[in-house]
Amino acid sequence: MYLTDLARGARLTGSGLRRVATGNVVALGVVSLFTDISSEMVTAVLPAYLVLGLHLSMAQYGALDGLYTGVTAFTRLIGGYLADRFRQRKLVAFIGYAMSAVAKVGLLFTGNAPAAVGVVIAADRTGKGIRTAPRDALIALSVDERDLGQAFGLHRAMDSFGAFLGPLAALGLLALAVSDAYDAVFVGSACAAAIGLLVMALFVRNRPGPAQPETIHAFRIRPLLGRRPFRRLCAVAALLGLVTVGDGFVYLVLANRDDLPVTAFPLLAIGTSLTFVVLAIPLGRLADRVGRWPIVVAGYGCLLGVYLILSLGRGPIVLVVLLYGAFYAATDGVLPALAAPLIPDDLKTSGLALMQTGQALAYFASSVIFGVLWQYVGVQVACLAAAITAAILLPVSALLLRPDRSEQAG
Repeated sequence: MYLTDLARGARLTGSGLRRVATGNVVALGVVSLFTDISSEMVTAVLPAYLVLGLHLSMAQYGALDGLYTGVTAFTRLIGGYLADRFRQRKLVAFIGYAMSAVAKVGLLFTGNAPAAVGVVIAADRTGKGIRTAPRDALIALSVDERDLGQAFGLHRAMDSFGAFLGPLAALGLLALAVSDAYDAVFVGSACAAAIGLLVMALFVRNRPGPAQPETIHAFRIRPLLGRRPFRRLCAVAALLGLVTVGDGFVYLVLANRDDLPVTAFPLLAIGTSLTFVVLAIPLGRLADRVGRWPIVVAGYGCLLGVYLILSLGRGPIVLVVLLYGAFYAATDGVLPALAAPLIPDDLKTSGLALMQTGQALAYFASSVIFGVLWQYVGVQVACLAAAITAAILLPVSALLLRPDRSEQAG
């Protein structure tokens, strides 16, 4: 027994980063890097394009922003079911990435019609919804359970480096374009998405996981929610989704407060992504060592700080960007790492999809409400409402996330 523990301890003192940098984790990180270059090129200019270019109201923008993530709710379940049903997680993820790549091309043909932009955004987010859970399941099945936080941290760091490069590319294209600057950004976005798709096809390997005859033919909710820890985590993910309003709103609030030019939108995204890149791996490693739930709670505490600063109507932009990047670094990869050990391998994709579905539905509601409050009551009231909601739901979420004694003993 002692020798077994000693051997285990020796393994744990090895380089965690080398352990998690498996072919699949790195390949999926490269795919996400190029996909996020593509996505963030669009996201960096989309708020300005919709609000300043197409003159959408804040309520209309809130509906589209909610649609941007909320539409993934049910497609996540579809992607999770198909990946587990046919044990083809790579193929399902590839289809999702391909849908998003095609949608980037579709932006070139929307003209000045907000409805057409909404349809293309829905197609892009449908692709994201289909691919996210299979991709995360591939990562979870490619490393040891004890290293999940670092593995997801490495993936999210590469993903976020793409999110850092995307706004830079958008900024460069906006500066160089003589006319139709937004179209230049959309073309560049489609090219980056195509590269990511090629890497996915050539270098990512499928991880089918074990086949269970009784579970492979249907998406079963009962075995996923039968365990109390996972059921509580799904509830927490939905609660935390209610306190998340999205990058576009945060950047629009800063632009409205400080009268920033359109070119500032990519710069704000760059600062957030750079913070994410720097912190993602260290926070993932810390989560593996001290526990994942405290890191998630701390991350949402950073988001609460962002809302408090915005509600005051003053405060350094740099602090907002740093807190916002720290929020993403502490939650985006750590939350699925927290969920993965609670889900049976044969239902890994479906379980992650179920958790993310509740989060996406809650996000849709929060974005619509925030946009309506901003338009009809005022931006500071909207930010204060977001801060109060976070202050109420965060302690509740912390209590639900914390394992009870019976779970710790088990």
